[in-house]
Amino acid sequence: MSLKTTVAAFALVALTTTGMVAAAPQQAEARGLGLGLGIAAGVIGAAAVGSAIAANGYYYDGYRRCGWVRQYDAYGNYIRRVRVCD
Repeated sequence: MSLKTTVAAFALVALTTTGMVAAAPQQAEARGLGLGLGIAAGVIGAAAVGSAIAANGYYYDGYRRCGWVRQYDAYGNYIRRVRVCD
């Protein structure tokens, strides 16, 4: 037997044994979802709110840094000014 065949056979035996142990009948217990679900929901909510705030832009001293920039066409002709916020 080659090493690959031996490892594959051992993995198959381990998987079968694990499946048999997991399928063994156990007494059913009804439990609540507990504190873990609340913590997970809080972390996910904080991540969503934080990403929404971050997508809005960053602020300097409580104000966004914005300015007017001249806009030109492909030939270098002035078109208009546009407001750009960093």
